[in-house]
Amino acid sequence: MIRTTIATISALLMLALPAQAADDVIAVPMLRASVTVTSDVVRVGDLIDNAGSAALIPVYRSPDLGTTGALPVAQVLSVLRAKQVIGVMTGDIKEVQVTRLARTLANKDLEIAVASALDRRFGLGDAANITVTFDRGVSDMRLDASNTGALQPVATRYDARSGRFDIAFEVSNDSNPTPTKLRFTGTAIETVEVAVLTRDIDRADLLKSSDISLERRPKAEVTGEPASRERTIGMQLRRPMRAGTPIRVADIVKPDFVQRDQSVTVIYQVPGIYLTTRGKAIESGAEGDTVSVLNLQTKRTLTGVVTGRGQVTVQGASQSAPMAPAVEQTSSLKRDEAPAPVDTAALVRNLVQAPASQAQVAQAQIPQTRVSQAPAKSE
Repeated sequence: MIRTTIATISALLMLALPAQAADDVIAVPMLRASVTVTSDVVRVGDLIDNAGSAALIPVYRSPDLGTTGALPVAQVLSVLRAKQVIGVMTGDIKEVQVTRLARTLANKDLEIAVASALDRRFGLGDAANITVTFDRGVSDMRLDASNTGALQPVATRYDARSGRFDIAFEVSNDSNPTPTKLRFTGTAIETVEVAVLTRDIDRADLLKSSDISLERRPKAEVTGEPASRERTIGMQLRRPMRAGTPIRVADIVKPDFVQRDQSVTVIYQVPGIYLTTRGKAIESGAEGDTVSVLNLQTKRTLTGVVTGRGQVTVQGASQSAPMAPAVEQTSSLKRDEAPAPVDTAALVRNLVQAPASQAQVAQAQIPQTRVSQAPAKSE
């Protein structure tokens, strides 16, 4: 009976050994080839799997925030043995890469945070128009990865005369009830986007695309409405300006298509007639401006609209001398009343015929004028 009991126990032990051996294989500590940590120390549990009760033992100081360091396997095993951690399986690992995670605050993010804290305060405008410059050349900043909160301004000081700021922020921390504190100082000024000359420009020059660049300038430097790039191209300056000068809307004008005393083409146009002759501009004007011109043949002064370079169009009875009655305005006609016929011959005589004392000279010049009679449109 006793022998039977012992045999049974022995058999059960033999059956149990493979399962225990399998458990031992699973529990063997295994070294990791790549490790990521979030704290300032590397622990045993970070370096190996199945560390057991030794997992929380610190063994190394972590690399700098956002950086990676390499540890030779022999050095790691030596440190682990000193901590009573033995039997670690390394496989074919030659070194262990340890990376410390971090939250990176880019310089641009910090500028936006400061500008947002000053948005529409202390006499400043929108945050998008505030240019921030930090003292000591602040670049990208790294925080512990546990600092996941937004930058909250808790104290803001600003001197409008000097543009100096001093702003303190707090960032909530997942692993610590006390928030991380940050403080920045520097200058902040409101700027505007304005067209700036890339070269010296004379009064008569037309502005081209290559003459203009867009820059942000302090608002205090640009008195009045700043000109956009699109608005300046093709325009002229009211006065000569040097390269680097910001352009205001008040500094630009439409280009003069007609210069004073310039020889121009005078176009006379009414329904049924189109006539051109030569004239001399009495005043300068841009496209769309109303100017006076002298008909060189009749010596009459006409008033017309600048419609092109060296071109003035006279519409209807704009001459200073008397003319034949023109068609009445449509607004003065009754619904069924037709306009009076145009005396085209009288209109031509008023434009090109010279005074009686110069009849022979005028007749000699008349062939230079092109007259074409077009059929009147039927209503």
